[in-house]
Amino acid sequence: MKLQCDVEVVNRLLPIYGMKSRGKGARAVVSIGKHLDKTTHSTCIYLMICTAKDRAGSKYKLKDNIEKFFTWFVEEGKATVRLKEPAVDICLSKADAHSLKNFLSAARLADKGSDTSSLPLSTLTPVRARDVEQPKKKLTIVSKKDYPLTSNFPHSLEQLQVSYCRLSRVDMRMLSLKALCKLDLSNNHIKKLPATIGDLSCLSELILQNNHLEAFSKELCLSTLQRTLQTLDISQNRLQSLPTQFCQLRELVNLKLDDNQLICLPFHIGRLSKLRNLSAAHNQLEVLPRDFRKLSLENLDLFGNPFALPNPLDHIMQLTFPLTLQEVASRAVVNLRIPFGPQLIPAHLCRDLEVAKMCDCGRLCINFYIRTSVSMNLHQVSHTVVLVDDMGGTNAPVQQHFCSLSCYSEFLDNSLQRGIR
Repeated sequence: MKLQCDVEVVNRLLPIYGMKSRGKGARAVVSIGKHLDKTTHSTCIYLMICTAKDRAGSKYKLKDNIEKFFTWFVEEGKATVRLKEPAVDICLSKADAHSLKNFLSAARLADKGSDTSSLPLSTLTPVRARDVEQPKKKLTIVSKKDYPLTSNFPHSLEQLQVSYCRLSRVDMRMLSLKALCKLDLSNNHIKKLPATIGDLSCLSELILQNNHLEAFSKELCLSTLQRTLQTLDISQNRLQSLPTQFCQLRELVNLKLDDNQLICLPFHIGRLSKLRNLSAAHNQLEVLPRDFRKLSLENLDLFGNPFALPNPLDHIMQLTFPLTLQEVASRAVVNLRIPFGPQLIPAHLCRDLEVAKMCDCGRLCINFYIRTSVSMNLHQVSHTVVLVDDMGGTNAPVQQHFCSLSCYSEFLDNSLQRGIR
């Protein structure tokens, strides 16, 4: 029976001499096995602790020698075994909870002197250096020759960078690293992301800069990344659009979209209420979505986009008279906030309702509207703004939708009066 964990051996007599233990455990392999007692020349069961400084190990007799077990925090991988002789407490921590329970059960049986044939005993031999190394939490690989082909990534990794390795896809071995918080796959040749990246339940930072990505799947947007992802860098790729579901990544704080081929930003980008830093320079953006007004940013960079000069008189008329029955019914559903879902109506209607457009009058329209654009000073949504163009401007066009001719006419009248004044 072996257990890998952190161990601190605390001498209970130290306080008598005015001394304290150092209060810090060391990585160790703790084993239970048979050993020949040189005093009695009989075979007894011992607990052996091997650390990096003492790979040969220190042995403690177990039979009739355990005073007490402290197991209040065993579910957290912590426990303490109090020995009678010597007067020490063996404090175990950072252990797998299931393995720790099995280990403590074996120690109890050994203390009671149970039949050794029923115990899962180990051979008490010195350990290898790699067995008592601290779990590796950070790994950086920036050369193809250093990329592991025959061995796995350390399961304890919290940060992994694999760059300049010409990867054409995400290595599935990375997706088994359940403790991973930061994954940096920048400067590779990755074309597609597997949906299983969303199974990395601790992932808060995903760096995919300078790859060959052509799409960001909706499955990723609907995965556990909704609750964990705070930083996303997909700059210098080949993205032309982002899915509507992208705005489900509501924990995002930092978003980099530079140097892609984006022709529009997500329709509901205003739902990213925690977003503070947004960079989408050097794309193909001509206009921003109306929802952009809802953002509250600290830093914004939209330089190098071919923004069109807004003119309220330039518009796209997408209205029919009278409105279709589907449009009337759809408007009623969203304006009256009637619950809907694929279990109630066809999926394509759900998709239409999810991108309903807000009119100036406060009502929503679906597929029939009048669309134009107006100029907005980007300082309204961001404290710091990189200039939009070489002329020193900080204004950009924002889409405006109208549910009827009367709403559009009222908007034009107000625009004209502001222009006269």
